[in-house]
Amino acid sequence: MDKQRIVIVGAQAVGHDGVDKRMDVLATALKAGMTVSDLAQLELCYAPPVGSAKDPVNLAGMIAENQMAGDVELAQWNEVEHLNPSETLLLDVRQPEEWEQGAIPNAINIPLPELRERLDELPGEKEIVVYCLSGQRSYYACRILSGHGFRCRNLTGAYRTWATATRQRS
Repeated sequence: MDKQRIVIVGAQAVGHDGVDKRMDVLATALKAGMTVSDLAQLELCYAPPVGSAKDPVNLAGMIAENQMAGDVELAQWNEVEHLNPSETLLLDVRQPEEWEQGAIPNAINIPLPELRERLDELPGEKEIVVYCLSGQRSYYACRILSGHGFRCRNLTGAYRTWATATRQRS
């Protein structure tokens, strides 16, 4: 599939601060007939004290490109409550201090920097759904895991989306 031809046909977002800005950018991209790759390469405002070099809109485009290339499989936040623990392991690759501030129930914590040395702690027969705070570390973890023969999926939107969405449903 040619990623240059995948036109954006819709968008939705969950969150608080800045969601309106991202939806404005995505609405403009929709109207302009932009592609997933266009999103990944957009030049958006960058102010180091208040933002990151890559905006969430860019990251959404990159995630879509990675999925289309087959680099990583994805899991959605609303699938988490339906995962069967006998078939699927939830793996949090955040640092312990982040884990202590909140985690998805039934997950285990192995920080990304320790993952390669702790692969023997993971069950080879189970699918692993990996998450972090925003999705970047879990993407790297999925690449490491799949390179070692594990079946894994990256939780889209990561812990941040899961926490926001499940809090709003309560």
